[in-house]
Parts: sequence; C-alpha cells; structure tokens
Amino acid sequence: MTEKRITAKQLGLATGLAGADEKALFKWLLASFLFGKPIQQAVAERAYRILVEQHGMDTPARLARCSQLELVRLLGQARYVRYDISTADRLLKLSRKLLAEYDGRITTIHRQSTDLHDFAQRLLAFEGIGPKTLEIFMREAEAGLYGGA
Repeated sequence: MTEKRITAKQLGLATGLAGADEKALFKWLLASFLFGKPIQQAVAERAYRILVEQHGMDTPARLARCSQLELVRLLGQARYVRYDISTADRLLKLSRKLLAEYDGRITTIHRQSTDLHDFAQRLLAFEGIGPKTLEIFMREAEAGLYGGA
C-alpha cells in the first residue's frame, strides 16, 4: 500500500506558501506537526481541520490562548488520542516559543537564519519538531521562503 502524502494545497494553503504568507506558513507548520507523528493521516487531517477551520487556531497567539485540556478535547474529537496529551503540550510550547523568541512569525525565523540549514536547525529546536515534521514542512515551505530548491 502506498502512503498518500498530504499537501498544503489539499488544506487550501498553496497560494500562501508560494508567497511565504505568514498565516499560511503557520498553518502548514501546524499541519506538518500533526502529520509528523506516527498516526493515521486521516486522523491528523481531521485534527488540523478541527483546530484550524472549526476553532480558528490559525495563529500562534490563538493557539497559545487555548488550555491544554481544551486542546486534548479537540484532538480527541478528531480521534487523535494516542498522543493527545503530549501533542497538546508540545503545540502549546511551540506557539509560546514562537511568540517569545520570534514575535510569533515563521518569517522572523527565516530572516534571522543565516541559511537553509540554520533555518532548519532553529525549527528543530522546537519541542516536538523532529526530522519527519521538518521534512513535511520544508517540502512545501522551502519554495516560498527560499524561492525553490
């Protein structure tokens, strides 16, 4: 069985990523975070849609205002239950670190990075972002940030 790969376009983000739109980049990072975990793709997509489309958690500030309990509940609605508590905790840490260190902007991470490798290392410094999440995110975000690669 071949693994279907989710794309930013499937989540309605293709245009934003091409222009390195901040809100689209954050939503793609959030999606990449969810898809980067060993969980069924349909469950990860449902979790993304519940968080972003149904509950408007489309910026780091909005996500950071959510409690861990509320995030666990929303992930549970999506049946994202295997890693619900750790995922909720790491999503909150991701949004808070992004706000505290980069003014809530992925483009600030990009501007402060010396090159693509430095950018990748800064992303990997976020708890819960590992090689798989980075791979998924960069697969589409790199073109918007670095003009293709």
